[in-house]
Formats: sequence, structure tokens, C-alpha cells
Amino acid sequence: MCNHFESDRTIMVLNNTVVQLSERLPLSGEWTFSDLLKDTRVRERWEKVRKYFFLRESTYDMATRCNMRCDGCYYYNGEKQFTEENLDPAAWRDLFHQEKARGITFVVLAGAEPSLVPDLLQACYDEIPLGCIATNGLRRIPESVGYKIHISVWGNDETSSRVRKAKNLLKKQVDNYAGDPRAAFVYTFCRNNIDEAQEVVEIMASNKCKITFNMFSAPLNYSGELSHTGETLDKTRTVMLDLMDRYPESVLFSHYNAVVHTHTSSLYRLFSCPYPRMNPSAAFGLGRSFRQYRTDLTWDRDAACCVPDTDCNDCRHYAAGSSIVTSKLNRHTAHPEAFKSWLDYVDTYLAVWVKGYEKGENLCSHREQPPGF
Repeated sequence: MCNHFESDRTIMVLNNTVVQLSERLPLSGEWTFSDLLKDTRVRERWEKVRKYFFLRESTYDMATRCNMRCDGCYYYNGEKQFTEENLDPAAWRDLFHQEKARGITFVVLAGAEPSLVPDLLQACYDEIPLGCIATNGLRRIPESVGYKIHISVWGNDETSSRVRKAKNLLKKQVDNYAGDPRAAFVYTFCRNNIDEAQEVVEIMASNKCKITFNMFSAPLNYSGELSHTGETLDKTRTVMLDLMDRYPESVLFSHYNAVVHTHTSSLYRLFSCPYPRMNPSAAFGLGRSFRQYRTDLTWDRDAACCVPDTDCNDCRHYAAGSSIVTSKLNRHTAHPEAFKSWLDYVDTYLAVWVKGYEKGENLCSHREQPPGF
């Protein structure tokens, strides 16, 4: 994300998506952007988050191998799983040097399991030091790789053994990353693990770990037991909000995160999607800058997405929201509560994704609905 200002209007680029806000004319109804900033807490939060509007992301598959096989894994769906692995650190270093030159400032290293190629992670970090790694947490990533690290959690150890074919997984994850300032555990709510979240968050809190929430989003053509129903969406929202209130020192989340990620409509239906796969325009924004590289250092614009091969009509993924919701500031300026909710969402996003960023207290304490819904 990045931004700059002119005299009588605010021009911002959120994840390279242009948004214009008038300072003097009403944005929607009676509120101007200046009106929204009159609240001291709101202005302070705005000043805090807008320092990070320079972030521009792309994502990179680091390995086709994984030390686990999970039901519903997006990586082993589609063509990307069949690419050759480029295991040359120099080649990755050259790629990231080129990425930096074209303006990429934030990288997400993922699929299948990036901890299996630590030399490649180090080469990437040496070129672009802002970013995040998505890992299952079975192997500890060297401390010299200073990216934020997201450790995926799909339930308690009984569920992990059944769904992810890994025994004592949660214990191993906590042993590897408790007390690590890079680490954020990511609990993915599925249809049948909602009641286990309390147990998992208690373990996180007792080990002084940070945790945030994700929603299972079905890969294309998925017909398994993990997909949500309207009933489980409602139940998940209630549990999310309860855990957020009971464990404020451990849970990185906001009311608005819970609302938009458990809505009956997907993120794509709520806000549309700026990623190239669903955005034909290459004129500006993520449609111009975002690339999703495969393990052979190639990329395909028609497939480029933060979570490739996900069914867009079921997408409630936390990674997708980090760009989809944050890029829709112009839809959240109709009134102060909508703007506060958006600021809470961005504050949460930065705390989850950017190492060293500290989340503030949520500004909105109720369930603000997405604009237009």
C-alpha cells in the first residue's frame, strides 16, 4: 500500500489501487473525509496505518514438496503443483532483485511448504526484507530469515491427525515458535472444528503466542467435509467475537474482520476482486503489479491470485481480505462507523502481516455491516 496527498483532496494507492477522496466535498451523504478525521483516535489510527501504504505485494511458491498432506489443500489443486523446482539461491536472488526494481516491496512466500528450502528463503529475504512466510510449522525457519511467519492451525491435535495426517502437530508448532516475534498462528475455521477453537486459543494464550483467524475457502471442484454452511458461518462469527473479547492480548482480530469473513456472500461477491485472475485490467492496481510466481520462476496472469485455484464464490480467505478489503477505502467513508471498521481491519491486517507492527485497540465495538449489504 502507498499514498500521497494533494492540497484539497486525498489520493491514495492501497495495494496499488487508486482511491480518490475529497477533503472538502461530501464523500457520501453529509460526511467529508475531514469530518471523519475530527475524532482524535480516528485521526491517530489513520496516521498510524497510512505509513504502510507503500506496501506492494506479490507471492511466490517456493517448493512443490510438503511434509504433510491436508484435506482441501489449495496447492495440490491445479497446474502449479507440477512445475519444476528451481533450487538455485542465486536465481531467486536475481528474481527478487528484479521484483524490487519493478516496485514490489512486500513478498509472500508459500506453497507447498517453504520451510523445506531455507536457503531460498534466505536469498529472498536478503533482497526484499519485508514479507511473510506461510508454513505448517513442523520445521523451524532459521532466525536469520526475518519475515513474519504464519503457522497454519486447523484444530486440535486429534483433528490435525485426521485432516492433516500429522500427529501432535499443535505441540510441535508451539515448541517451534512460542516466543518468536515473527510468529502469528492462523486458525482456519472449517465446518467441523469450530468447537475446538476455544481449546486452541487457550493453548496460544498460555504460551504467549499471537493468533488470528481464517476461514476455509474451498478449492475449485472441492466436495469434501470442510466447507461452511450458513449455520456454521453464523456459529463461527459468534465464536470469533467471543474469543477476541476473552483473549485480547493473544487474538489479532476485529469485529469487522469477523463480519466480512463470515458473511453469507464471499469476499468476491461483497467487494469484487482486484487480483489479476479476476481483474482483466492491467492499467493500475494489483491488476498491473501483482504476480504469483511458481517454483520454476514463471507466472501466469490468468491464474495469478493470492490463493490460486480457490473457488472465488467461496473465498473468505484471510490472505484475500488483506488486499480486497483494504483496497476498498472509498466504500467505507459513508459514515464514521464504517470508516472506523475499515481502520480496525487495516490495523489488524498490518499486525498479522508486518513484523514489528503492534495492533491497537479496536475503534468499532459492534458488528458494522459491509457497505451496501
